[in-house]
Amino acid sequence: MRVPISWLAEYVDLPADANVADIHAALVKVGLEEEGSHDFDLTGPIVVGQVLEFVEEPQSNGKTIRWCQVRVAPEGHNAADGGADVRGIVCGARNFFEGDKVVVTLPGAVLPGGFTIAARKTYGHVSDGMIASARELGLGEDHDGILRLSTLGLDPEVGTDAIALLGLDDRAVEVNVTPDRGYAFSIRGIAREYSHSTGAVFRDPVARVAPVAGTGFPVSIHDEAPIRGRVGATVFITRVVRGVDPTRPSPPWLVSRLKLAGIRSISLIVDITNYVMLEFGQPIHGYDLDALQGGIVVRRAAEGETLETLDGVTRQLDPEDLLITDDRGAIGLAGVMGGAATEISDSTTNVLIEAANFDPVSIARTARRHKLPSEASRRFERGVDPKVAQPAAARVVELLETLAGGTADGLGSVHHDHPELGSIMLPFGYVQRLVGVDFTPDDIARSLAEIGSAVEENAAGFEVTPPSWRPDLIDKASLAEEVARIVGYDRIPSVLPVAPPGRGLTVSQVTRRRTADVLAAGGLTEVLAYPFVSVSQNRAFGSADDVEVPAIRVANPLDSEAALLRTSLLPGLIDIARRNLSRGLTDLALFELGLVFSPEAGRRYGQDELPVGAALPSDADLSELHEGIPPQPRHVGVLLLGNAVDKQPGQPAVPVGVADALDVVHLLESALAVDLRVERGRHKSLHPGRTAEIFVATGDGEKSVGFAGELLPALAHELDLPRIVAVAELDLDVLIEAAGSTIEVAPISGFPAATQDLSLVVSADVPAGEVERAVVEGAGELLENIRLVDDYRGVGLPDGAKSLTFALRFRAPDRTLTAAEASEAKLAGAARAAELHSATVRE
Repeated sequence: MRVPISWLAEYVDLPADANVADIHAALVKVGLEEEGSHDFDLTGPIVVGQVLEFVEEPQSNGKTIRWCQVRVAPEGHNAADGGADVRGIVCGARNFFEGDKVVVTLPGAVLPGGFTIAARKTYGHVSDGMIASARELGLGEDHDGILRLSTLGLDPEVGTDAIALLGLDDRAVEVNVTPDRGYAFSIRGIAREYSHSTGAVFRDPVARVAPVAGTGFPVSIHDEAPIRGRVGATVFITRVVRGVDPTRPSPPWLVSRLKLAGIRSISLIVDITNYVMLEFGQPIHGYDLDALQGGIVVRRAAEGETLETLDGVTRQLDPEDLLITDDRGAIGLAGVMGGAATEISDSTTNVLIEAANFDPVSIARTARRHKLPSEASRRFERGVDPKVAQPAAARVVELLETLAGGTADGLGSVHHDHPELGSIMLPFGYVQRLVGVDFTPDDIARSLAEIGSAVEENAAGFEVTPPSWRPDLIDKASLAEEVARIVGYDRIPSVLPVAPPGRGLTVSQVTRRRTADVLAAGGLTEVLAYPFVSVSQNRAFGSADDVEVPAIRVANPLDSEAALLRTSLLPGLIDIARRNLSRGLTDLALFELGLVFSPEAGRRYGQDELPVGAALPSDADLSELHEGIPPQPRHVGVLLLGNAVDKQPGQPAVPVGVADALDVVHLLESALAVDLRVERGRHKSLHPGRTAEIFVATGDGEKSVGFAGELLPALAHELDLPRIVAVAELDLDVLIEAAGSTIEVAPISGFPAATQDLSLVVSADVPAGEVERAVVEGAGELLENIRLVDDYRGVGLPDGAKSLTFALRFRAPDRTLTAAEASEAKLAGAARAAELHSATVRE
């Protein structure tokens, strides 16, 4: 909300030296956030001049200029810049005459945008200043000709300061109005808030107006489809003014105030309705009375009905839209924008004024549905004082009589069916307990009375009836907030709570942090993705088999295309990878630690109603709430794409693959000190030959904990990803449980290791991991490390066979191994592989 300071000063006493900073500081004290300030961004000397004579001089470029002699100071006096009282000025406009009084910017003046005026030679003359247009002064958009003061009804003396004359010396403060404080969307509301903050005397502009009830104009409300049972229009006031002169200009003070408030001047009648809206906070709409057909009916739109609004757009209406109609049909979207059929125009002489109060929910939905925010809808959405409609209509009538030459007519109507606000019981001691300040009863009663409430004290506390402009005061907590705000937030002590002694981080928290640290140290970047996925994403990544995992649908999703809660981390990682690829980042290593949602099939989660009230929820309520929450295990997800090793001289690039995803898995295995087993697996979205299932050893045996692999190339292509994308996802909660609370670290041996290689020939369909496990089992405790170094298939081997070569490292904790002991352990491992998989040692 932008508030011109001169306008604010009409309704509340401001100090003589009050500036923008002081006013902002005062409003911040009562909770209105500072946004900025606005002015006309110009400095003088800018004066009233009179055109004495001019000569029209055609130019070679086809343009005709006027060489003008302009008086800028009374005869015999120096001008504002100390120069002559008559100046020669070149002007390209041709809409003025000899004798016209105009606005002259003298050398040294600065116009909006930092445009400095100086005497300069142009078109063969030295132009000693500039005759200004309204646009050049920042008053409007009219740039077709210079500003003639007579068209504004002004006849000031030559040399008068034009900045003060036109109200261009005013400034505006801007504050942010929160949705619950719609009354502050007016000069009236801001003046009241300044009064609360400083104690300055507040003069209510509504009290200056004597409302007059019009009669005889037919108005009816037919709302057969109210939203949430609330009628769309509860107040509807109309007044008629006849004989308005549409040619009269808006006076400079009105134009400058509207401009500072962020509203452009359109025409006198429209400017007056906007002025009163800003002044009282009551949106006003004016109709061309002669264009109306019959009376007015307020109703909901019919199926298929259309309306051309003031912006020239024909809109398809929704049955939920509240309309203003006459005998021909819709003539306006109630509370949002009027219709073109009854628009105020340059020929309008008889005006029907409407001041109404509409349901905030209905107006908000209509404005969003049609993407049509307006100054009126912004106010109705936040709540408008229902008792200000009639005074606001009277104020418009008053200004139309004064400024537009109109005459008030007795024709009009009054419909007022707005429910009164009920009283709220505020018990003794409640405010003190809630706010933490020892307010006296007088503090409480005075504060609530100051904001306009009716306060009655009884044996239990205060019976408080909020004022009509405060629909946000609905309970004792909101009243307590008002007391704290009015008495002063500075009364609330700044006391830091004493943290109770704790036991530090839990085992789970420590392990999660260690997991993230290890992955980041391994070169991966941690990301956070949104937990919402589409149906297709859930179908692709929701499970490792062909059975789709059930997912929970959000009741009010931010995006209707992503309305499910994720059952896997991979969709979010893929979305992030696609976004980074589109920005030219081709080598990515990402990971996320996050919750997934694993509902049980056929079970309903959530609650239709939550237990609310003054009392705390019972244990039964809390238990029911927890039952309505699906299991949320914590997973760790990994995505790799691009090159693991960049191309360099003599070395081709090495793309990432399933082996790199497994390396990350083994990195986690080492960091968490768990025993993981990898075997061939399957996942409907991963390459069938490059997918591994991961098992973890627990106290109850092995448990599947996740998978690693490469996306199907066809799926990667569909997602605009490279052909090879390596991924992995593990259940971190299961890993943490398997790791336990302690990690056993083997001591570093002081004895040397013995290394040997073992090549085994097995059937090609036997997984290498199973052969490796057989060797480990047979070799016994002396085997310290085993690594697959070669998988050969070809010449020298039987058809359907492969040769697997393992690098073995043996070490004894208490002695130096002999070659014979190492060979014996190796052959024992080979024997076990032969027993389980018919493996033979390749010579």
